[in-house]
Amino acid sequence: MLTMKNFIFRTVVAVGSIGWVTNLCAQERYYQWRWEMHPMWWGAWGILMMLMIFLFWVLVVVGLVAAVRWLIARRRSQPSDSALNILRERYARGEINKEEFESKKKDLSA
Repeated sequence: MLTMKNFIFRTVVAVGSIGWVTNLCAQERYYQWRWEMHPMWWGAWGILMMLMIFLFWVLVVVGLVAAVRWLIARRRSQPSDSALNILRERYARGEINKEEFESKKKDLSA
């Protein structure tokens, strides 16, 4: 029968064993080195390094997206043929007739 005293004793021994094994793993290389078991990934330094790598890749992706958007916006904002637009507006308002519009359009196109 498991008494409360026996249960507490076993719990303390189990927790103490976990602490001893964790301490052993952190202090010595009793294993053959592999990436998934590298001690650098344990603790705050490992978490900090992972966050820095994540931040680096986020900045790279954001920079690429910003560069592509800037290039697309730059291409769209190139000035169009404003003289031809003004000529079309004047023709639409009736300031010039069709023959004058066609001759000036021909001059601007050449």
